[in-house]
Amino acid sequence: MTRKLFIAVLLSIFISAGNSQNKESKAVTSQVELADPTIFFHDGTYYLYGTGGQGNTGRGFLVYTSTDMQTWSGPCGKTDGYALVKGDAFGTTGFWAPQIFHYKGKFYMAYTANEQLAIAESDSPLGPFKQETIKQLSGAEKQIDPYIFFDEDGKIYLYHVRLIDGNNLYVAEMKEDLSDIKPGSGELCIKASEYWENTQSVPWPVTEGPTILKHKGLYYFFYSANDFRNIDYAVGYATSTSPTGPWEKYSGNPIISRHNIPENGTGHGDFFYDADNNLQYVFHMHPSKERTNPRKTLIVKAAFVPGESGIDVVEVYPETLIYPVLK
Repeated sequence: MTRKLFIAVLLSIFISAGNSQNKESKAVTSQVELADPTIFFHDGTYYLYGTGGQGNTGRGFLVYTSTDMQTWSGPCGKTDGYALVKGDAFGTTGFWAPQIFHYKGKFYMAYTANEQLAIAESDSPLGPFKQETIKQLSGAEKQIDPYIFFDEDGKIYLYHVRLIDGNNLYVAEMKEDLSDIKPGSGELCIKASEYWENTQSVPWPVTEGPTILKHKGLYYFFYSANDFRNIDYAVGYATSTSPTGPWEKYSGNPIISRHNIPENGTGHGDFFYDADNNLQYVFHMHPSKERTNPRKTLIVKAAFVPGESGIDVVEVYPETLIYPVLK
């Protein structure tokens, strides 16, 4: 072998090895691609669910697990990586915005499918989440984005979006067995009325992605506004002394937006408490300035802090941002 040929072979080997390392590095640091994410923390493990996900064929909801919120394994649901799979529960398409909770010894998933709401149950956060009787929750119109809230007096509320002249936020009281909402229950809570909630002045304004926290006797209603494709998709909140309102919007809204988080399309997430009892918010972002999808997942620390009016306000800390990645 000539010297020139020998050098060429060596270069080829080095380039090939470098490419392999780059591919491996990219695989290791692939940011999680989940929209409308939620994290359920149970027995030292974080479980991450959402709309879409790497490799999701639209069959249901994938689930990923982690012990540090940064690096995630999966999908690891009981059915080919899915925690809920089409056929086991209501829905044939449009599996969006799940919420996981534990109630009376069972794990439950409230979710959207076919632009309706449903609740399935399981013995494990990994699923399989199923319905004994496959059905949707009652509703005369399209409904999306469920959030189940258990109040201290034992009442259970379903916060959700109804598609009536816009995406508007409603609350209804649930039956104790979670089989459906109580007849005649349902009140309008929040609709877009401020500039930050409709920066493009569209005729179908959007408020969606509800999460409810109760703090010092006050109800905090977190929600996202604007179309999810808008770079101004953002998160704000309103407060009330009652779980059904009336709701007063926080004057400092939005608390999460592209103006304090260095990403576009930031919103539609869920709060959870981490292993150290710190309040965290998991949400999604646009993948780039040019594209909306696939939306990617990120996490930021939040806290209740004293406000000027004497009522605690919620602050987020952009310096704590976590960009979850797959192993």
